[in-house]
Amino acid sequence: MKYTAKGVEELKIAYVGGGSRGWAWGLMSDLVAAEDISGEVRLYDIDREAAKNNEIIGNKFNSAEGAKSVWTYKATDTLGEALTGADFVVISILPGTFDEMESDVHLPEKCGIYQSVGDTSGPGGIVRALRSIPMFEEIGLAIKEHCPNAWVINYTNPMTVIVRSLYRVFPEIKAFGCCHEVFGTQKLLAAIVKDKFGIEEEIPREDIKVSVTGVNHFTWLTKASYHGIDLFPIYKEYAEKYAKTGFAIGKDDNWFNNSFACGHCVKFDLFNRYGYIAAAGDRHLAEFCEGKWYLESPEKVTENCFGLTTVEWRKNNLKERLERSAKLVSGEEPVALKETGEDGVNQIRALLGLHTMVTNVNIPNVGQIPNLPLGAVVETNAVFTTDSVTPVMAGPLPIEIYPLIARIVGAQETVVEAALTRDIERAFLAFANDPLVTIPKDEARALFLEMLENTKEYLPGYKF
Repeated sequence: MKYTAKGVEELKIAYVGGGSRGWAWGLMSDLVAAEDISGEVRLYDIDREAAKNNEIIGNKFNSAEGAKSVWTYKATDTLGEALTGADFVVISILPGTFDEMESDVHLPEKCGIYQSVGDTSGPGGIVRALRSIPMFEEIGLAIKEHCPNAWVINYTNPMTVIVRSLYRVFPEIKAFGCCHEVFGTQKLLAAIVKDKFGIEEEIPREDIKVSVTGVNHFTWLTKASYHGIDLFPIYKEYAEKYAKTGFAIGKDDNWFNNSFACGHCVKFDLFNRYGYIAAAGDRHLAEFCEGKWYLESPEKVTENCFGLTTVEWRKNNLKERLERSAKLVSGEEPVALKETGEDGVNQIRALLGLHTMVTNVNIPNVGQIPNLPLGAVVETNAVFTTDSVTPVMAGPLPIEIYPLIARIVGAQETVVEAALTRDIERAFLAFANDPLVTIPKDEARALFLEMLENTKEYLPGYKF
């Protein structure tokens, strides 16, 4: 890369999972919208055709209305080719296919275990981790060989165990995990402020200042304010008022017809129980709680104003995205800049020294949460500046929520160790003790082994 009066040119970004029909297009849009960086993006994907299509689509963004910089996209044949000399590595992959995810999410339903996402916690999240971690071992070692000084941005779930595994494989790696779930809670708080004070104009989520703690998808806020106003008393009022009926923050927040929306009833209930703001979508939060609380049955889910995201929906959505990819490649649909709301490009700019920012991020615990194990990956705020990500000290977890989060960290550390050593028995300890696994141990083992059988193609070195 080269620093100039205009910013940074000749930047090299490796995109692992570069055939993505979603995340990649969003990154392309955000990159050309930044006027002070430019360079090359190398796309690597095991689906070479998908990466090649994104090469065509990415290069079209340079001439899109509103483009402020120029980026060259190139599909590569090997991971090493993509990584060699990279300044930044972006990782967004699907570990396996939706067929494996269908087993992760829906096979446990025969035992009365329901999952609303199945990619981070619960039986589905654990099995997904077992097949993801060997993939990230390979990626981490390749980064060590080809671009050891690169900053690595991971978007893949299960976020926590993946980032932890990268550091286990390559301790000197400069990696962090990005997740937008906290952003959604900032938007909820902004909507509550608007409703409470009758404010007409939109409130940017960045105006909601928060102190973040916990782990990915089970993140909590211990402080929240707007222009110096403490939002906890106001949130308490809304949590008590809308705990049963739900609260919509906008026209697209119709949880009944949207696989990703919710009425925030889970958040409100958790606040009413513990006195702190749970800061993720209700679908994720529910999966970290006792199975009978929110996910006992589909009827219970509906009662709590959120939905079960089926893998059938994901497969149908993939068909739509494949159709859109073909239209973008052919030119039938023009590429267009659309703000994603993600922090990735701004994080890159900050690491290049072009500005400074504070945002939530998933990195190893070096004391930012002193009553959790050192080295375990946690989610807190961090300061991004020139070649540096410095965690903001969140302080000890409040005693009210400590048992919830400490249990999760223990399970995640167990899963990472199990996957890295290919120890199925150790993995089963985490599986059987998961709060969603509300069945006898022998039934849990039978379910576990059947789920492993359904994903065995992606379990190299495991014996079961």
